[in-house]
Amino acid sequence: MPVYRIPSEHLFPPVDNAEPDGLLGVGGDLAPERLELAYRSGIFPWYSEGQPILWFSPDPRFVLYTAELEVPRSLKKIVRRGDFRISMDTAFAEVIGQCRQRSRPGQRGTWITGAMERSYNELHARGQAHSVEAWSGERLVGGLYGVAFGHFFAGESMFALEPDASKVGFVHLVLQLRAWGFPLIDSQVHTAHLERFGGKHIPRRRYLAEIDRLIRQPRPAGPWRFDEGFRPEV
Repeated sequence: MPVYRIPSEHLFPPVDNAEPDGLLGVGGDLAPERLELAYRSGIFPWYSEGQPILWFSPDPRFVLYTAELEVPRSLKKIVRRGDFRISMDTAFAEVIGQCRQRSRPGQRGTWITGAMERSYNELHARGQAHSVEAWSGERLVGGLYGVAFGHFFAGESMFALEPDASKVGFVHLVLQLRAWGFPLIDSQVHTAHLERFGGKHIPRRRYLAEIDRLIRQPRPAGPWRFDEGFRPEV
């Protein structure tokens, strides 16, 4: 399969033309409009500083169905104790900045370039990217962020300065998304971390059909907040 050069217009080739590793195209830009089109099409950017922008659409796709969340017993105890205060959309720039700084084998946080950081901050300003924060007192000790269109959410990266901080935040997020009617979280590629929570591969064709339906379901604009009285039942 050829690797396509992405034009300056906000266009992508059909995802069926992706390479076996998911690589679909090279080039283009990270304008919010292009990023929205990419996610709606089952495509995401993944490259390192100094490289051209690389666009991927792997098959199969790795997702977590929110109804199938599996929480390890030891983590359930930490969640129930309330060791961390969890919030939404109160420190997006700090969360993505921390994710960019962390170097962790097997995770995509190290692939956040300066251009990507700026673009996702713009998506957040538009209400299309969201963060979850874990606090110890007034100190940000963990968090994660992703993008959302309609009832579709794609997780991007997470970080933790204290053990289990980001995992607790993730459990809160999954349970709140389930309550809001989000049936799946897109992880894009396999991670052992998400597999432990119940993540699994599904065919790209099925994934695209599901997100097409979810993206069409409207959500109120504005920052995300946990529902009043929300309690993580694990």
